[in-house]
Amino acid sequence: MPSRADRLQPVVDLAAEKAEDATRALATQQRALADAEHQLGELRRYRNEYAEMPNGIGVSALLNRQQFLQKIDMAIVQQLNEVQRRERALDRARQEWTEARGRAKALDSVTSKYREQERKTQDRREQEQADERSQHRRSPRGEH
Repeated sequence: MPSRADRLQPVVDLAAEKAEDATRALATQQRALADAEHQLGELRRYRNEYAEMPNGIGVSALLNRQQFLQKIDMAIVQQLNEVQRRERALDRARQEWTEARGRAKALDSVTSKYREQERKTQDRREQEQADERSQHRRSPRGEH
């Protein structure tokens, strides 16, 4: 008959697998946020460089410049929204990872305790059997 720890092992393995999946998802979200933040930084840098370029001479050039800066500003706002979305996704992934890791650790701890209890029980049985054999050897032959 399988022990309690043996019966629980598939659940422990599944929890460990889910914790690994959550770790990978967390890493993916961290990379996605870093990429979004990098893109936002690039857009801001480009906007600043473009804004510092010398102005054109005519009204038309000035209007084109203003329109282009507005488009860049809109792209920056969109990228800011993307960064915020990625931050929320990262927070969710971090929470899921924390929960999955906690479940895996708890189940592993329970299984370890079960195995320790089973080992102690087995040691006690073996000691009792050894004591019993020792008693039989010491007792006079006629007293069985």
